Amino acid sequence: METRSTITCPECGHRETETMPTDACQFYYDCKGCGTLLRPKPGDCCVFCSYGDRRCPPKATGPAD
Repeated sequence: METRSTITCPECGHRETETMPTDACQFYYDCKGCGTLLRPKPGDCCVFCSYGDRRCPPKATGPAD
């Protein structure tokens, strides 16, 4: 299971590779480029599913949507 994902900020375009939690979804993320507090988009469980290049581990290993 891949636990690293690159988050891209929708405000400034800054990209940062982060380690995702394997047992929970992450609801908030502070952009290291502009400081914007990212929250999941409606229908997504976490910031990695919304802004990352990989889905979070709980979603990736869970049932299909």
